Amino acid sequence: MADGTEQEETATTDELLRKLATVRGVSTSFRGWDGMEHPVAAGTLHSVLAALGDRTGTPEELQSALRDAELAPWRRLLPPSVVSREGREIHIAVHVPHGTPVSVWAVTEDGNRVDAEQRDDWEEPREVDGILKGRAAFALRGDLPLGWHTLHADAGGELAECVLIITPERLGTSRRLESERHWGLTAQLYSVRSSRSWGIGDFSDLVDMAAIAGKDGAGFVLVNPLHAGEPRPPIEDSPYLPTTRRFFNPLYIRVEDVPEYAYLDPASRAAIEANAELLHAANTADGLLDRNASYRAKLQALELIFTVRRSPARVRLFDNFCQAEGKGLDDFALWCTLAERLPPAAPEWSGEASSPDTPYCDTIREVHAERMEFYRWMQWICDEQLATAQRTAQGCGMAIGIVHDLAVGVKTSGADAWMLRGVLAQGVTVGAPPDVFNQQGQNWTQPPWHPGQLAAAGYKPYRDMLRTVLRHAGGIRVDHILGLFRLWWIPEGAGPDQGTYVYYDHEALIGILALEAQRAGATVVGEDLGVFEPWVRDYLTERGILGTSILWFEHNDAGPLPPEEYRQQCLTSVNTHDLPPTAGYLAGEHVTLRESLGLLLRPVEEERAEAAAEQEAVLALVRERGLLADSSADVQRTVEALYAFTALTPSALLGVALVDAVGETRTQNQPGTDAEHPNWRIPLAGPAGPVLIDDLPENARFNSLVGVVRDALKPSV
Repeated sequence: MADGTEQEETATTDELLRKLATVRGVSTSFRGWDGMEHPVAAGTLHSVLAALGDRTGTPEELQSALRDAELAPWRRLLPPSVVSREGREIHIAVHVPHGTPVSVWAVTEDGNRVDAEQRDDWEEPREVDGILKGRAAFALRGDLPLGWHTLHADAGGELAECVLIITPERLGTSRRLESERHWGLTAQLYSVRSSRSWGIGDFSDLVDMAAIAGKDGAGFVLVNPLHAGEPRPPIEDSPYLPTTRRFFNPLYIRVEDVPEYAYLDPASRAAIEANAELLHAANTADGLLDRNASYRAKLQALELIFTVRRSPARVRLFDNFCQAEGKGLDDFALWCTLAERLPPAAPEWSGEASSPDTPYCDTIREVHAERMEFYRWMQWICDEQLATAQRTAQGCGMAIGIVHDLAVGVKTSGADAWMLRGVLAQGVTVGAPPDVFNQQGQNWTQPPWHPGQLAAAGYKPYRDMLRTVLRHAGGIRVDHILGLFRLWWIPEGAGPDQGTYVYYDHEALIGILALEAQRAGATVVGEDLGVFEPWVRDYLTERGILGTSILWFEHNDAGPLPPEEYRQQCLTSVNTHDLPPTAGYLAGEHVTLRESLGLLLRPVEEERAEAAAEQEAVLALVRERGLLADSSADVQRTVEALYAFTALTPSALLGVALVDAVGETRTQNQPGTDAEHPNWRIPLAGPAGPVLIDDLPENARFNSLVGVVRDALKPSV
């Protein structure tokens, strides 16, 4: 047993540790899905603080870290970055040697200078690293335009600058949805194939899906993340575990739509057509999707097309694209070139190839310039085909068009983790604490943004990512938008239940999201399901960000939420890709699957009874509204009644899952699993087998469900 001195030292260390965690925005406890408050273990706090850059091994180190956190603003002339909203006066604290005269001004994007006014806001000078420092308060008027500006300071010849970002008070694109309602298809693009696909859904299939849905009156098509994966097979199946979130996956390129394909020599074209013909057979096969076979064949074809001489106009367009994307595209092409040659565990990644700017990488740029050009070129082709998809969607009458999905993060061995290492936290990954559907918690194996380093970088990596995704999009769905407020960090080697929340500057992250979306004319939908603090949804609504409602999850104390009480500023749907399609959900497939995978923490009978009771409560409300005659209705009629119920809500957007429209029952993804379930490999199919895009216009089940939703949204005469 420890003596009194040891006990006092332990208590002091723990108090210091928790105080430092609080200062650094790290939660020392959290409320679980059981409604109870759970303390965070000291070991977790030590690991998370280490990932933030703090040494916490002894009381002395903790005291020093606390002191550094307190003095950090005083050691800088200007803050790392300043983010404000339009129409608001901007207050800036400047720290200078006491008595030093200082001037502060902003230079806007268009080059105008705006001087800041000094304010009388006295604070006692303090000694910092042996120098007496004072704080001067300045303010910029509230009429600065939206955009990315630069803040400057001059303190007796000492110059400093930082980014100044003015964001919308409220995202302007959401205003049109206050008087408009739209329905749209939600789909996993890779699973939606046509007779011309190469075994996997592609950008041309997206064009056709948008045309079909637009003809039926849809306002949007929402697809899974289209972020890039590995440069060569084998490639990751999960679209939510990409190598980068800034660039797109060449897997989705329709080879025949590349203009230079028409100018191939006969032998090359014949070889490509033979490969395509082999893969066309996979479009109607009953088996799982094979990304590797499709991508391998596409790469061979694209390498041949890349050698075709481009016209002067095409040369100029490609050059313009590369110039606009700049160093980010160059570094991504470099990573792809390296990743072809170096396995993820190769020692070079932590040595001579540890960053894009090493001498080794400079040599690779010279020796393999042509290969890097190929990877830049594929991104250009992706960009062109995505532009066609959005242009077609709008040309077919869609008010919004293509809505892209933004994943939470990236692979630890991917391009972003390498290129953006300086703004990503090391030694931790993100996930989710235990909840009712994942009672062991989840580890998404993705490195999080480092809050301080991201701010120090002026949020430019975050901005650049958003700009690329939004360039040819009518909207963006932000997966787990709650992560822009706080993220569940899990120390390396720990279980998902051994993490804690780390808080972010949501005012900056949400503001920048709104700014970039407004400039792109895009709608933003935040996936705000799960455990969240009560004020978060109100904040998102205030900023013009739509939320997400899933029928099965919407409850109040009295039971299932009546449709009138759903949010207006929301995308409402019956299901989500993390649940079985509605036909499967009604059959209890979610319980059966989790039980077979050992993911339940209580007897399966209890789970089944609870699931059946929850479903019956919703169906009873649907019957009460006259949408379902009785409990003997078949599955198709029940699914259609559930969608008709969502149309009774005031929600601005209604999502119609394509899997529900064709009668699919299989689960696309079971959270908390990897190889245990064929996640993200299920092709679109109905009761009679695979369903192709070509068949949708004549698919009775599809037309029936679409008709129910379309007619329900028609204004009453």
